[in-house]
Amino acid sequence: MRVGVPKEIKPDEYRVGLTPSSAREYVAHGHEVLIQTGAGIGAGFPDEAYVKAGAKIVADADAVFDQADMIVKVKEPQAVEWVKLKPNQILFTYLHLAPDPDQTHGLLKSGCAAIAYETVTDAKGGLPLLAPMSEVAGRIAVFSAAETLLKHNGGMGLLLCGVPGVSPARVAVLGGGVVGANAARMAMGLNAEVVVLERSIPRMREIDDIFLGRVLTRFSSLDAVEEEILKADVVIGAVLTAGAAAPKLVRKEHLKRMKPGAVLVDVSIDQGGCFETSHATTHANPTYVVDGIVHYCVANMPGAAPRTSSEALNNATLPFGLALADHGLDALKKNPHLARGLNVLNGELTHPAVAEALNMPFKDPYGVWAQ
Repeated sequence: MRVGVPKEIKPDEYRVGLTPSSAREYVAHGHEVLIQTGAGIGAGFPDEAYVKAGAKIVADADAVFDQADMIVKVKEPQAVEWVKLKPNQILFTYLHLAPDPDQTHGLLKSGCAAIAYETVTDAKGGLPLLAPMSEVAGRIAVFSAAETLLKHNGGMGLLLCGVPGVSPARVAVLGGGVVGANAARMAMGLNAEVVVLERSIPRMREIDDIFLGRVLTRFSSLDAVEEEILKADVVIGAVLTAGAAAPKLVRKEHLKRMKPGAVLVDVSIDQGGCFETSHATTHANPTYVVDGIVHYCVANMPGAAPRTSSEALNNATLPFGLALADHGLDALKKNPHLARGLNVLNGELTHPAVAEALNMPFKDPYGVWAQ
């Protein structure tokens, strides 16, 4: 199979779909790897490293999309890329279709098979291809919140960690999954006062055990969320429903009652955001203010650390990508967890949460959703 990697074109995105190490693995499996020139530069991987791994460098994205049987990316395809996709071509990348009807219709029209990293599952019910970027995003969220809290960045002028005799910031983390746990870890490590709001009682017990009681946990009721966001200096939105749009936990009417200069960091922004007032921003212009509350809603937070992020992502995606390259779509018949990553096939939506979010018909081609 010919496996193609175009250069990411979303603003401030420097990650790459395949590292040279991963490209070498594909070549060792007998596949041809096509890398757009400069695709890995932003992550610290020059073209020479790919050539050494056995890959072929091609001049532009058109050459990648024209020649490849499978396209491996990081971020969702942009409008100029949808039209390059073809029937019988496999797209393997993050998609986040639920809040993005335009992309959805573009992929449906292309006729490609689009497999989303964020909906591939594992035997424990986890999301193994989302987890590494959730780890990075959860950690970056705290660094970004600490910087945004400073007065010259629009915050209230509070040092996240405090100093002797002065209280640290209070950080409310909405969601105790991978993002939330990593955000809590970093915030606690910086001596902030941290509370995690979560609806799973077993998960709250795990968090309590992991952090030896140093992180507070609360059941995420409407009352608890409202109480904690009003007390918080920083609120980190870390809510996820696989494939679906994120629920809106912080409403616009809450903002005027929050502390002036408080910071909202919406890590759920790829799924539409969990704050009613969220809209996607970029690393070049990451924040905006609504009713005195600073919003940080960068849609590709891990893109700020492209070397770390690309390597971590490839560690997770490589076995699944190799299976697709080795067996084509038959790999989905062999692995129901990979099949749950399928979002689009032959012009139809194949993930129920995406279809529900977009109010569109759904088809289960491999029977995995009937199980």
